[in-house]
Order: sequence, then C-alpha cells, then structure tokens
Amino acid sequence: MLRVYFLKDGKVQPVAREVLKTKAVAGAALNELAAGPTKVEQRDLGLTSEVDTKFDGVSVSGRVAHVSGAAGLSTPALAQTVYTLTQFPTVMAVEIDGKRYTRADFEDETPIILVESPLPLQHVKSPLRATGTANTFEATFNYDLTDPDGKVVATHFVTATSGSGQRGTFDFTVPFTVDRSGLGELIVYELSAADGSRIHQSEVPVNLEQ
Repeated sequence: MLRVYFLKDGKVQPVAREVLKTKAVAGAALNELAAGPTKVEQRDLGLTSEVDTKFDGVSVSGRVAHVSGAAGLSTPALAQTVYTLTQFPTVMAVEIDGKRYTRADFEDETPIILVESPLPLQHVKSPLRATGTANTFEATFNYDLTDPDGKVVATHFVTATSGSGQRGTFDFTVPFTVDRSGLGELIVYELSAADGSRIHQSEVPVNLEQ
C-alpha cells in the first residue's frame, strides 16, 4: 500500500493506493499521483489536485529523488509531489527542475495537524494507532473518536515532539469499543489559547471494526 498526497482545502492530504508489487515504488507512487483523486475521493472526501502532468520518470540516489518531466508545477503541486516521494525512508529530498525540496519547504501547504495514519476510509480495530506531524502551540492538541452514530467513544490530548513554530511528530493509540462496525471519524483539533474554541480541526473518516 502506498500513500498519495492530494489536497483538501488547499492542504496536503494522504490517501491509500494499492499497487502491484514492484521495486519501482517511487515511480508507482508518482503514477498514482498523476492519475488524480477518484470520483469517490472527490465527492466523499473533498479532495482535489494541482498536479496536471504525467511525470517522465524518477530516480533515487544519495537519498534524493530526481524527478523529470515536472517543470512548471505550482507550489501546491510541488508539495503533493514532495510529500508523496518522501514517504519512503530512502528519500529525504526531491529535486525538480534543478531545485531541491524537502517537506519543510511546504509548511504553508501542510495542515497544522497532519494525520498520516490512519488514512481516510481505512479499516481499523482497537486500539487505533495514529501518527503524523503537528505544529501547534506548546506542541499539544486534542482528538475525538466518534462511532458510526456520531457518539464520542474516546477523547484525549496529545503532545507532539515539538510545536510553537517547529513541526514535530506524534504517535498515539486509541483503545475503543463500538456497538457495531461502521464509519466513524478521528477528529483532531487545537484549542484556542484565546477563548478555548476549536481551531485547526481536521476529520479523518475511518471504518471502525468491532
């Protein structure tokens, strides 16, 4: 399974893609990115894409992915491409049209709280494991897990490895019990220091299994 990064409200959003087993995983990921979000992803998840080219190819050396056929990409499209390729542990940076990029170059195209697992519509059993990155005040944020009826079955706060201007990572587990299997949501959000309201909220629909 690969991650492919499209856009939701202008920010990168990973989704799952199943591809045939191949050694050329970077190229397979770019092919899926170029294909764009499916009609279901567009309708149900609100995903879009600014990648409007079919890449000529990609090679990896020295932990850098060199992409050809990607000149003239917009900033959001560059973010999609860089995020998609840097999911692999062998890739730390991406070179496109003679310029080298990392994920840090696209903070404005990254949600304040980016959930990279679970992926939208993924089937999960208790305990749900969530990973990703965040750049919140004092590195803290909250989550709710709702069941198929919209009832909150788990809620807590999370502390990332860093925040307050420096993006950190997070990794937490959520034990849960549901009366029936079905579509729920992992909702992540920051509480405003000014008035306690929810800000930077993001929802990830997940199929909860008993």
